[in-house]
Amino acid sequence: MQADDDAPEFPSTTHLSIVDQAGDAVALTSSIESAFGSRIQVDGYLLNNQLTDFSLTAERDGRRVANRLEPGKRPLSSMAPTFIFDAAGQLHAVLGSPGGSRIINYVARTIVSVLDSGLDPASAIAMPHVGNRNGATEIERGRFPEDVAKELERRGHELQRGDMTSGLNLIVRHANGWIGAADPAS
Repeated sequence: MQADDDAPEFPSTTHLSIVDQAGDAVALTSSIESAFGSRIQVDGYLLNNQLTDFSLTAERDGRRVANRLEPGKRPLSSMAPTFIFDAAGQLHAVLGSPGGSRIINYVARTIVSVLDSGLDPASAIAMPHVGNRNGATEIERGRFPEDVAKELERRGHELQRGDMTSGLNLIVRHANGWIGAADPAS
């Protein structure tokens, strides 16, 4: 089976990360899919229309598409509310982001920036966005280093420059408590 990418994306997702004084934490990503969701309201809540996250095409080239609509299936989702624990099992960080299928790239880049590069939350989130969703390598217009972009092109990457506002937010444990940050562009 092959997945396809013809499920439409709409900007109606949000994420929040919370850590309280007791160290209890929440990473919550929620979406109604498109503006006003299904446009049906029940007891003051708008119902989502997540069924549009399924592929609109059930078959392609005579083969069933993996993300097709069928009973008992959940639609493809890139939501990635994330908890990171240290080696002792203590909560180290809480993060997540809206952003449709770019969420995975946003969250993964932030985790690498914090854990591997040792960046503080604000610096990690402020890094220029880059990602690939099985096509052109997407880089954030006006913020991605041009010398790195040229090297990627030299190595055969097809680049697509565009606006990439993530909505990322991140809370990291430090010696004196917790430090949080959010995407300055959101």
